[in-house]
Parts: sequence; structure tokens; C-alpha cells
Amino acid sequence: MPDNQDDIKQLLDKLETLLKRQDDFSREINSLRSEINRLKPAEIPETVAKETTSSQASPQQTAKEAPKYAAPKVNRPPKIKQDLEKFIGENLINKIGIVITIIGVAIGAKYSFEHDLISPITRIILGYAMGIGLLGFGIKLKKKYESYSAVLVSGAIAIMYFITYSAYSLYGLIPQVVAFALMVVFTVFTVVAAINYNRQVIGHIGLVGAYAVPFLLSEGSGKVAILFSYMAIINMGILAIAFKKYWKALYYSSFGLTWLIYFSWYTTSYQTAEHFELALIFLALFFATFYLTFLAYKLLQKEKFDMGDIILLLANSFIFYGVGFAVLSAHATGSQYLGLFTLGNALIHFIVSAIIFRQNLSDKNLIHLVSGLVLVFITIAIPVQWDGNWVTLLWAGEAALLFWIGRTKNAPIYEKLSYPLMALAFLSIAHDWTTVYGHYYPGNPASRISPLLNIHFLTSLLFIAAFGFINFLNQSKHDTPPIISPKWLSKIISYSIPAIFLIALYYAFRLEIANYWDLSYKDALQTISSLDLKSFQTIWIINYSLLFVSILSFLNLRKLKNQQLGLITLGLQSLVIAVFLVQGLYLLSELRESYLEARLSAEAQKSIFYIGIRYVSFACYALAILSSYQYVRQASISRNIKIAFDFLLHISVLWIISSELLNWMDIAASQQSYKLGLSILWGMYSLFLIGLGIWKKKKHLRIGAISLFGLTLLKLFFYDISHLDTVAKTIVFVSLGVLLLIISFLYNRYRGFISEEDGG
Repeated sequence: MPDNQDDIKQLLDKLETLLKRQDDFSREINSLRSEINRLKPAEIPETVAKETTSSQASPQQTAKEAPKYAAPKVNRPPKIKQDLEKFIGENLINKIGIVITIIGVAIGAKYSFEHDLISPITRIILGYAMGIGLLGFGIKLKKKYESYSAVLVSGAIAIMYFITYSAYSLYGLIPQVVAFALMVVFTVFTVVAAINYNRQVIGHIGLVGAYAVPFLLSEGSGKVAILFSYMAIINMGILAIAFKKYWKALYYSSFGLTWLIYFSWYTTSYQTAEHFELALIFLALFFATFYLTFLAYKLLQKEKFDMGDIILLLANSFIFYGVGFAVLSAHATGSQYLGLFTLGNALIHFIVSAIIFRQNLSDKNLIHLVSGLVLVFITIAIPVQWDGNWVTLLWAGEAALLFWIGRTKNAPIYEKLSYPLMALAFLSIAHDWTTVYGHYYPGNPASRISPLLNIHFLTSLLFIAAFGFINFLNQSKHDTPPIISPKWLSKIISYSIPAIFLIALYYAFRLEIANYWDLSYKDALQTISSLDLKSFQTIWIINYSLLFVSILSFLNLRKLKNQQLGLITLGLQSLVIAVFLVQGLYLLSELRESYLEARLSAEAQKSIFYIGIRYVSFACYALAILSSYQYVRQASISRNIKIAFDFLLHISVLWIISSELLNWMDIAASQQSYKLGLSILWGMYSLFLIGLGIWKKKKHLRIGAISLFGLTLLKLFFYDISHLDTVAKTIVFVSLGVLLLIISFLYNRYRGFISEEDGG
């Protein structure tokens, strides 16, 4: 304490001296300024004259104003080069030097080991002697050269680590308890030294650098338990530092090296029968150590977590869960406890969140994050117990959690982190869909997927729930989305979220419909050869698509009232209706033909639903047309869209009633259905369109009607007349002639009405 008082007194004396010099300097400046003004008042700039009037200001104010005057240029050496030289000479070189020294000692030691130049005991004694000597020399230099001393101390610690490791692991000169006791001592010393010096370099070279020791001295013994125990001791030291210092670079290094070494071992050397318990023990130990490391300082100091902190926490949690899941899955008994393992993860995060909340240790964002992890793991626990769709669920759940925190708690960084997770979750579920469905083989019962009652459908529903929640938050007006640059990226994100939700919602049920008919078709191949089931599959998918876009359109009209979504649904409805007209009606006619052939042959009678399904399709089509019509009636819709819809409506209606006419005439075994019936029907529909166009003042309908009638006449003269008998020809010509006369009468009767419309 007296030493501190002396230092304070000396510093105060220096401060007083500097203030006195500043006052003298200010007085000299004011004197020079006055003399200049007296000698050449006319040549002094206006700004100088103004400032001269305030020459009686206090010395502190004068000192602040002094920089306004340009100082004479002085040729000085570039400061950047000086700083760079100082950095290299005083900091970088010594660090490189100590690292090279350590590597050199290790290589030399390994060479002496391999060539048996000196006895093992002598090697260890010399190693300790060098480490202790370097340590003592570093401590002695601390007072005058603290930075240099810190580098030497850290290098000495690294040497002590690998000498102890080699004494136990390579030669067995010391027992296990002694070896690990020494390492604990070195670790404690490193922690104390790092905090005392307040320098990260000690942690980097002394602790993180110690990770290289096993590989420098490795002789392929494969003693993985010793290696992981050694790493665990080092990580404990880093954890101890975390309670006092927030050295992120140190945490990144230890985190990356630990998991890199663990992954390398797991992917190259792991054997379930030999390493199962060991893998789980050290996996849990590393996870817990880093969990506490990332939380310790921030919680104690009650600091907020930034993006890097969040990424580390999430990465640590998911590495633990992912590797643990893989280890358990490969074990006969462990695979039965995957759900319990998932719940265990939820319990860990629940305990942490409860402690943080009860002790009020951190900002609310961390509480929400850890609490959300609890919900994520609970959510995926049930499906994980039966299937491996946990990856999709994990990403979708985590994306929903981060989006919720970011949007509702005014933490944009969390929302931005959720975007890549959304993309990963969508790609994952798309991969699941393509690899699971459509691969049923009757000879392999395990490949059969029960419609609706399967884990893949449950995964899709949970995925839909997660993105439905995200979409709800995204559409909410209570919370403001974060500013994302550039703007086009923000627009893509705003469209992508509802798009992913709708795609998932549509395909979840579409795939189940396709799966049901695919199973029926492949099972039927065992007994009969028929493509009818494939036709049913396609028709039901079209019906479902019509129903889906219709419900979406009605929901938008009644609840959402989103104009952009309305235009999208209108486009989708037009596309699905076109598919129905081109493909659907053709397949319905194929089913009719199949039904009629079965009725005429000795084959077993087919269900009347071969005919009845067309009316189910017509109902779905009518729903789609009705929903589109209600949307088009809105005043905000452009006239061109309304005209396009009119053409779509009437073309599709004419197409369907023509198909229905052919259907019943085919059932009635008529031989002239394509000619007599269609020509009269098209003529009558032309008349209907003329009347509707006059009544509704829609010129485009009247022009369309005339075009249709012209097409009918071409059909009459170039196709119908060559194959019809006399009676049929008479009926067609008379009918079309009468229709033309009626159309002409309507134009004459309402010509004033039509002219008024054109003029308006």
C-alpha cells in the first residue's frame, strides 16, 4: 500500500509540472499573436483576427484552440513504419522464437528418443532442467521486460507439459497419478501467470500450444484416454481463466483444437466396441467445460452476448448433440436411448436457464436463447426416438427460436443468425422428401411407408409448425424487422419465409397422396397389370392442388388481405387449372375408357368411381374458379388481369362441358360425338358469350365469341361435313344457321347499347 501512495505522489508531481508548462506555452502564443496583429493588422486573415480577441481566454481553452493554426511542415519518419518495426522487434520475433525453440527441443528430444542417444531418465531430467531454467530466467526479467518475460514463461510451461507427458506416456517413468498431478500444477501455474501478467500470450503458448505436445511426441501408441485426459486438464485451465478474463481468441483456439482433435480421432480410429464409453465421457466433459467457459466471464460481469458468443454456444451445443447422437446410433443399446439423450440435452439447458434466471446473471437474450434450446430439444425428442429426422427438426426449431428472439426482443443479430438455419432446414427436408418417398419395393417390406402414419409426415408437420410460427412473427405489425443491406437481400428474405412455409405445407400432404397411390400401384403389380392406379394418383394430386390454392385464396381474401399473395395465388390457380384441362381431363377420359372396356369384357367389373371421380375434380375446379373470381372482382385489380381471367374462365368452362358431352355420348355409344355434338355446343356457347358480352358491356367477350363461332364453322366445313350422314348434316347446318341469325339480331337490337360502350 505505501508503494502505491509513492507512485501516486510522483504522478501528481509530473501532472502539476506539465500543467505549468502548458500555461507558459499558452502565454507565449498569446504574446506572439498580439505582436503579429500589431505589426501587420491588414494582412492577417479574418479568422486569426477573431481568435486574437479571445487571447485572454484560459490556458486550457487556448490549448484547445491552438490546433486550428497550421504548423510548419516537418520531415519526420513515417510513424507506421516505426510502429511496425517496434511490433516485429519487440513482440512478434520473441513469440516466433519461443515457438521455434519449443519445436526444436521437441524434435531434438524425439531424435534422441528414436536413436537412444541418452537414457530416458537423463532426457526427462534435461527437459525439466531446461524448462525450469527458462521459467526462472523469464520471471527474473518480468520487472523490466514484462512482455518478453511473458513469452519466456509461456514457452517454459509448454516445455514442462510435454516433458511430463513424455515421461508418463512414452517411458512410464512416473505413475499416472503423479503425471496428472504435475499437469494440474502446471495448469494452475499457467492460469495464475496469465492473470498476473494480464497477457493472453501465456494462455496461447502455455495452454493452447500444449495441444501440439502429443503429436510432436506421438509414436502411434493410440493411448487416446491419456490424450483426452491431458486435453481436459488444459481446458480446465482455460476455464479457470474465463472466470477472470474474457480472452475470446484463447477460447476460439482451445475450442477449435479440442473438437478438431476429437473429430479426427472419431472419424479415423473410433471403434464402437472399444471406445463407446470413453467417447461419451470425454464428449460430455469437453461440452461442459466449454459451456462454462463461454458463460463464466459474461455472467459474472453481466455483459451482453454478441454474435461470436452466440455462435460458440450454439456450435458447442450442436456438436455435443450431433456427435453424441452418432455415437449412440452406432451402438446396439445406445440407439434405444436417443430420445432420452435428446431430453437430457433439454434438461441441461433448462438447468442453466433456471440458474441464470433465478440469479439474474445475464441479459434476457441469453435466457431466451438457452430456454429456447430447451424447447428445441423437447420438440425433437419424440421423432428422434424413432427416426433420424432430427437434423431437419433441429435446424427448423433453432431457426424459429432465433427468429423469435430477434424479432420480439429487439435483438437483430439473433434474427440474422436464423436466416442460414432456415435455408439449411429447407434443404434438409427437401433432401428427406427425395430420399424417402417413392422408393417402395414390394420385395422389401421395410421400405414401405404407411400413409400419414409415418415419422416423415410428422417431421413435415413440425417443420410446417416452425415456419408457420416464423411467418406469423414476420407478418406481425407489432415488431420491426432489422435493417438488412443491400435492400434486394431484405426483399428476398421477406418473400422466402412465406414461400418456404407454403411449399412445405403443400408438399407435406401431396407426398402422402402420391405415396398412397404408389403403394397401391406397386402392390397391384403382384396380381394385375394396370395403369389405372397411376391415373388415379395424378388426378388426386391435381384435385389436391386445386383445393390447396383455392383454400389459400379464400384465406387471403378473408384474413390476410395481402395483394402480392393474391396475385401469386391467382397465378398458381391459372397454372393448376391449365394442368387440369390438359392432363387431368385426358386421364379422366382414360379412366372412362378403362371402365367401359371392363364392362364389355369378361374382366371383373370396375368401380363406378372410374366415372364418378370426374365430378369430384369438377367440384375442385369450381372452387378454384370461384376463389379466383372473388379475387378478380376487387377494384384494385388491373383491367388486363380481369380480361385475362375472363378468357381463362370461359375457355376452361367450354373445355369442361365439351369433355362432359363427349363423356356421356361415349357412354351412350354415339359415333358422331366429336362432330355433331361439339359443333352445336360451341355454337350455343358462342351465342351465350355474345349475350353476356352485350349485357356486361365486355367487348372482349363478344370478340371471343365471334372467334369461337368462326372456329366452329371451320370445323364444320373441313371436318364435320366429310363424315356426317345427311340427317346429321342437316341438324348441324340448321342449328348453326339459326344461331348466327340470333347473334345478328342481338347485334342489331342492341347496336346503340354497344356503340355507347365503345364511345365511353
